[in-house]
This record gives sequence, C-alpha cells and structure tokens, in this order.
Amino acid sequence: MQTNMRREINEIPEAAARVLANSATSIAAAGKALRERDPQFFVTVARGSSDHAALFLKYAIELTAGRPVASLGPSLASIYGARLKLGGGAAIAISQSGKSPDIVAMAEGATKGGAISIALTNTLPSPLADACSHSLDLSAGPELSVAATKSYVNSIVAGLAVLAECTGDADLDRAVKGLPEQFAKAVALDWSDLADDLKDAQSLYVLGRGPGLAIASEAALKFKETSGMHAEAYSSAEVLHGPVALVGPSFPVIALAARDAAEASVTGMADSLADRGAYACVTAAGGKSARKLPFVATGHPITDALALIVPFYGFVEAWSRGKGLDPDKPVNLKKVTETR
Repeated sequence: MQTNMRREINEIPEAAARVLANSATSIAAAGKALRERDPQFFVTVARGSSDHAALFLKYAIELTAGRPVASLGPSLASIYGARLKLGGGAAIAISQSGKSPDIVAMAEGATKGGAISIALTNTLPSPLADACSHSLDLSAGPELSVAATKSYVNSIVAGLAVLAECTGDADLDRAVKGLPEQFAKAVALDWSDLADDLKDAQSLYVLGRGPGLAIASEAALKFKETSGMHAEAYSSAEVLHGPVALVGPSFPVIALAARDAAEASVTGMADSLADRGAYACVTAAGGKSARKLPFVATGHPITDALALIVPFYGFVEAWSRGKGLDPDKPVNLKKVTETR
C-alpha cells in the first residue's frame, strides 16, 4: 500500500501543470505589478519547507532580475512589533496553510511598510492572502502527508512563473512551462542504491550552491522529518570552513549539482571528499571519484536545480519505510504548524 507521501510525490508533475494553468491570470497580474513597480529589493517571509522555497527564489531573483533578496524573521512583527520601511521593495510570503500567525503578521507588516506583497499559498481564501497585495493559489491539491512535497515544488514553480513574467525572460518562461514534463521524467529516476550506501550512517551532509543549496536545505530537512536522520545542508564552499572535519567513511556527503555555473565546483568538492576516503555521491555526469546519481537535465540552470528534489523525495520516502517508520506521520510533527 502506497503512503500518502509517495502518492503526493507521484502527483508533482500534474500539480505543477495545474498551478501554471489555474493561476495563469494571477501570475500575469503579479508579474505585471512587479514590472511596473520595478522593486529595488525583495524580502521573503516563510518557515520550514516554505523557507527553503523562498531561498530557491532568492537565488533565482538575484540571478535573473539582479535585485538583492533578504529573508525576514517573522518574529520581527509577531514578537518584536518592528515596523519595517519597505517602500520601493517587494515581499514574497509563502505558507501552505496560509494561516500561521507570525507569517501573516510579517506579511501584513511588509504590505503596510510599503512593499508590493505576493502570497504563495495552497489555501484560498486565507489570512495570508488577505494580508498581501496579490495572492496565488498553489493548486497543489490536498496534501495529507505531514512532510510537504508537491506544495514545496509548486511554491517554487509559481514563484518562477511570476519572475519570468516580471522580467520578460523568455528562456525561463519556456523552462517553467516545460517543468511538468521534466518532473514526470524525474519521478521515474531511481536512487534506491543510496539505501545500502547510507545504512550505517548516523549523520550526513547535503551540499549544493546557488539554487542547489536551497534544494540541499530541503533534502536535509526531509531526512530529519521522515527518518530521524541527522542531516545538515551546506554550500559546497562553506563546508570547507570547519564542517568538513566531520566527513569520513561513516559521515557521507550527497552533493546536488545542477547544470549551472556551479556544477564544476560542487562536483569537484564531491570528488575531493571521495578521494579522501569519504563516501560521496553527486548528481553530475562529470564526477570522477564520487558515485553518480541519475538526474534530469531540464535545459535551464534554474529549473535544473529544482528537478533534483523530485528523485530525492522518492528516495527518502522509501528510506523511511525501510527503517520501519511512517513518512506520513513523523514523530513530534503535525501538518499545520502555527507559530507566533
């Protein structure tokens, strides 16, 4: 019997197609509003998997639109009552439920502070949507597993679609519209050999750079959520500044390389660690010493990174079941977390 998480992973291609179709009008409106405002900076508001989606969009915006992006701590509004001056900027708030009080408070504060604000949520109507200038329905459909999968992916798909509309980037727009087909290929990839390779590990690192670092952050969280596995995400450059001291045969590394300007750097780090005797694997054909993991090349450096999360989700769901756990019901977690 399939878990809810497995079913929801399988639905990612369909869910991505749905958000692009159902929210086309909202995407166009938000993109037009951003284009007309021409914000000099962006801020993001999110927690958990949604914050990893925000990190992905940070890199995408900086690489594509050339505007700096900062993450706002929701407690600035909910706990500290800070009033930020965000005139001339834009805010992106992401929440699957659309009702976590601190996310809503910070989004409302960003709007009142002068930012053009966009809510990405799987729940409309919702308090978050009401707090923002524009709202997009993620159209992921019901997500019953506590561990977010298709809602995480759709948050990024929707954000990228708005970015392409805002910037007029035809290549990005084409790549985003092709994602449902690419995700269908990615769902079929098999990373099951990792299960044997990681069976004795108690901790591991997931590495990436740029948008790939956001995917690494999400992967590390899913190891913790679904399997109780201690995992941390690092930039493949930052890991050299201390954390690499822990890496060895029983402390593996999964390197998530996309087909972008950082591919050689991430792959080189994985090979270097493998040469030192550590277990390391990498999503790149050019790896020499590190074990190679299969991947889908989407033809665009930004969407290429996003496609990496899909086969990982499939692996970690099976990994959790293989450990006798229920990935649908992680210990100490619930689907909707309302923080203040």
